[in-house]
Amino acid sequence: MIEEFITITGTGDICLEGYLNRQETGKAVVLAHPHPLYGGNMDVPVICRMAACFQSAGIATLRFNFRGTGGSSGKFDNGRGEQDDVRSALDFLSDQGYDQFFLAGYSFGSWVNAHVVNAGVEICDHIMVSPPAALLSFDQVGQLPNTGLIVTGENDDLAPDFMVHDLLSKWGISPRVEVLSDVDHFYAGALDKLGDVLSDYLQS
Repeated sequence: MIEEFITITGTGDICLEGYLNRQETGKAVVLAHPHPLYGGNMDVPVICRMAACFQSAGIATLRFNFRGTGGSSGKFDNGRGEQDDVRSALDFLSDQGYDQFFLAGYSFGSWVNAHVVNAGVEICDHIMVSPPAALLSFDQVGQLPNTGLIVTGENDDLAPDFMVHDLLSKWGISPRVEVLSDVDHFYAGALDKLGDVLSDYLQS
C-alpha cells in the first residue's frame, strides 16, 4: 500500500513527521508508537503490521513520530505533550476529509491513546496492543468508551493479561481480549498472529 510522507503542525511550534495511506471510505486510524526512550518509533514492525491490517480493511492510516522522535521537533514530554500530538494527528485527518476515526496504539502508544480517549474525543473504535500496565500507571484513566479490542501476549511482562483484566473491571468495559500464546511484548516471530487477530476484528 502506498504511503506518502506528511508533516503535521502540532501544538506550539511542534512539527510532526508521519506517513499517510489514503483510502476512499472516510475511515481513518491514528497509530501511536511505543516509548521513544526505549527505541520506539513509527517504523517498528508492530506498528507497520497494524497499518497494513487497517489498509487492507479499507481504512486510511496515519503513523507518525511523537515529538522528539526521529524527525519530529520538540522533546519527549512524559506522555503529556504526546497526547496533544495524537489530537493534532486526528485534526490532520479531519482536514484531509476523513470523518470516522479509529485510535490504535502499541505499548506506550496505547497508554497515550487511553488518556486521549478518557479526556473525550470523537472516535468510533479504540484498539490497544500490549497496554503496558506493569510499566506505566493507568490511574488517571477513568473511562475508555468505544474500546473494541485489546491484544497482549501470554509472556508479555509489561502488559500481563491479569493486569489488563483488572483494568477492564475498573473501567467497566468488555472489549474483545486476545491473549496470544508464546508471545512477548515485542511480538518477535508473532507478527502474523497479531495481524490475523487484528484483520479478523476489523473485517467482522
